[in-house]
Amino acid sequence: MRENLTSVSSQSMAFADCMKPTDLPTEKKGMKRKNWRNRIGFFLKTNSSQSILHLMRNRSYRPSADDVNQWAQSLDTLLSHKYGKTAFYLFLKSEFCEENIEFWTACEDFMNHTSHKELPSKANSIYEEFIKSEAPKEINLDFHTKNAIVQSLHEPTATSFLAAQRKVYSLMENNSYPRFIHSDLYRELCEAARGERKHIKS
Repeated sequence: MRENLTSVSSQSMAFADCMKPTDLPTEKKGMKRKNWRNRIGFFLKTNSSQSILHLMRNRSYRPSADDVNQWAQSLDTLLSHKYGKTAFYLFLKSEFCEENIEFWTACEDFMNHTSHKELPSKANSIYEEFIKSEAPKEINLDFHTKNAIVQSLHEPTATSFLAAQRKVYSLMENNSYPRFIHSDLYRELCEAARGERKHIKS
């Protein structure tokens, strides 16, 4: 995992629901299960200065047990917490769905931190990265939503990507988020927050 949420290598068309082990060919099921913990462990260890594992070891920065428990209340609560958002990103990464949160984050930044002068260039950047056909991190949008974005590129506004962002949020909320809350990663984070483990298993 690179140093921030928006600079990670792409996986194709992960906007359509992330593949579950039961959706995979038989010969790939074992590989996906085997790689899940290895991938999570690798991401946590290789970013030791910013990883959740490092934060959980440092009581000064460790999210409290209440914080981690609150992540299960709603996706909005999870994304509003810095470490919760990072944990969810790692989970999406393990499911090859990180484009969703990368796009959602890019839209948040576009709406809230882009000056009027910067709108055209940033809108085009998001389009090139996530929207256009064969984009590096292409998300699967319906024709109407994609076409509306294309038309808005001539005179983009802060809400040019709002409809697409809502679709991505809904997908994460209804699919990936429930799986995250029931995942081993979330359970282990809860245990780490309570101080029951010194580290997350890889």
